[in-house]
Amino acid sequence: METQQSEKKYENINVEKSESLVGIVRLNRPIGMNALSSSLMKELLEALNELDADDEVRCIVVTGGDKIFSAGADIKEMSNIGTIDALKRGNLDYFDNIRKITKPIIAAINGYCLGGGLELAMACDILIGGENSKLGQPEINIGIMPGAGGTQRLTRAVGKYKAMDLILSGRLIGAKEAYDAGLLSRVVPDESVLIEAKRLASEISSKSPLAARVAKECVLKAFDTTLKDGLEFERRNFYLLLGSEDKEEGMKAFTEKRKASFKGR
Repeated sequence: METQQSEKKYENINVEKSESLVGIVRLNRPIGMNALSSSLMKELLEALNELDADDEVRCIVVTGGDKIFSAGADIKEMSNIGTIDALKRGNLDYFDNIRKITKPIIAAINGYCLGGGLELAMACDILIGGENSKLGQPEINIGIMPGAGGTQRLTRAVGKYKAMDLILSGRLIGAKEAYDAGLLSRVVPDESVLIEAKRLASEISSKSPLAARVAKECVLKAFDTTLKDGLEFERRNFYLLLGSEDKEEGMKAFTEKRKASFKGR
């Protein structure tokens, strides 16, 4: 899968695009263990928005280094910020805005994925972890708590009691425990994490981008509403897709026993 570097240069991330309609964003603050500084998060959201608006991209992969996805928030930066400054800066809003990206996002996790790093991963749609990865919300060890979605998204992923265990103890868990708890979508050998993420992203990119976008919206809706309202939202969107060109192409290709060529219309 050949890739090309983004023409735009960033200080804290690298951005690539592949021929298979996949955008790849790599956290790149190795000296700081990919700590999520405000400047990194600003660049990350900017890159994700650009890829979201790019017709040559249908799925996005977010990854870190071979040994660490992200150690979490930039503690040095955070230690100098008080309550009022934090409210004014609104750095935690970056995580909510990542959730607004319409294209599927896959988090490819190797090594440590902690605190804000795990919250970033959970803001994505599919989480693929290396077999030796370590995940956790250890904020309690420095006298704070998760503030970028950890208490909410982790609880929805693993349930109340497991979330309480992880958040209140601050302990780290391995990939198998995370997978068994429902936190990881897939576990693969460490050296295969990015390969598998790219492969899955390429597979998703071959599907109808319109159907993928609407299906993502419907799954996210399940966490924000009642079952009744969620079913109504799903049904309306199902009917919407019945009028798309992608539906016509998909069903025609199925009957003709050929691969569909989706245009996102």
